[in-house]
Amino acid sequence: MEIENITHPKQLSPLVLAFLGDAVFELMVRAKLVARGNAPIGRLHRQSVEHVCASAQSEGVHAVQELLTEEELAMYKRGRNTHNNTPKNADPMQYRCATGLETLFGYLYVTEQHDRAKELFEKIWSAISEE
Repeated sequence: MEIENITHPKQLSPLVLAFLGDAVFELMVRAKLVARGNAPIGRLHRQSVEHVCASAQSEGVHAVQELLTEEELAMYKRGRNTHNNTPKNADPMQYRCATGLETLFGYLYVTEQHDRAKELFEKIWSAISEE
């Protein structure tokens, strides 16, 4: 799956990239969970939520932040610094970090840097999962 007709991905709103990146990141998490083998759907859902929440994504950011290129770091910061409404149950700083990470994954997807997204995801997964 790819997105057509996006000629200037850097001109997309960080929140639009985060919207897409949230789905990309969640799909990668779900694929990892399913790769472990069959499990009840309720358990898979709970595990997915544990890995896609702001606190886990914030932890993941810290695992890869020093590995990011200048361009990737700039995209992360664009997302992190964007004003958005933090849910009541989320820590504002963790939520901002998570939004930055989702923005980065959205950008990597739109620019078809799938191998780089996988590389970063593997490092994040190692940091946030108990495998």
